[in-house]
Amino acid sequence: MSFNRVVTSVLPEYELLDSGDFEKLERFGKYILRRPEPQAIWSKSLPEREWEKQCHAVFTRKNDRDAESGNWQLKTGMPDRWQVQYKNGLLHFRMRLALTSFKHVGIFPEQAENWDYIARSVSAIQSVQPQKPRVLNLFAYTGGASLAACQAGADVTHVDSVKPVVSWSRENMESSGLDGIRWVVEDAFKFVQREVKRGKTYHGIILDPPAYGRGPDGEKWVLEKQINELLGLCAQLLEGKNAFLLINLYSMGFSPLITENLIQDHFPGQKFDSGELILNDRSGRGLPTGTFVRFVR
Repeated sequence: MSFNRVVTSVLPEYELLDSGDFEKLERFGKYILRRPEPQAIWSKSLPEREWEKQCHAVFTRKNDRDAESGNWQLKTGMPDRWQVQYKNGLLHFRMRLALTSFKHVGIFPEQAENWDYIARSVSAIQSVQPQKPRVLNLFAYTGGASLAACQAGADVTHVDSVKPVVSWSRENMESSGLDGIRWVVEDAFKFVQREVKRGKTYHGIILDPPAYGRGPDGEKWVLEKQINELLGLCAQLLEGKNAFLLINLYSMGFSPLITENLIQDHFPGQKFDSGELILNDRSGRGLPTGTFVRFVR
């Protein structure tokens, strides 16, 4: 077991320009966005006039109690949709970005580190067995991890509870020249329960659960209440050898040690890596973006 601070800078069309005063200034391709960032409690490096001058779109919260919901103010020439591409080693795919009412844009650039890990893991498994590795991506959002696994040669099942987000993922697959991903619009917890009953197994499981969420039929997801049982079910789904597991967590109140303890409980004796994904701004300060635990066996 080792805990590492992983600085992510391999997404060529992304740059964190500045951060501070609970905001971040980011470049996605040609466009610069200004968004709230609750962990950037320090002061900005650049003066306010530079932030105003550089940004093409600003996200404004509806109120101080809800940092995730609000509206975008766009400057002239700023589109509401555009594309970026990721190219590194085995991987080369495209993802469509959009300005959503929940401040997200369809990509978490720090996940490029994990995309590479997924591709390496799938390739390693494929080299020692005749069948295609089966990979399950839960809470899969717009599908960056699904694209990485698919392009590396896996048979991918992509599960998310939001139908428009799954359609967005399919669009990303098609624009990347890929195919064959299985799309499932369903509550992730319910899907895993059924897969266990069916006796299904996977060579890779990717989990990216939110702190809170709702399934398509109103199912309630609360991370701290359900993650223990979900990981127990995943332990039953994961192949005993030639397999990998990756879990990302973004909840600010969730220590990496909690996830490590869960992994030790459900995968006893398994060696794993854990760490913190970080984006560096131009001044060299690291912005923490989440923690991960991952292993290959």
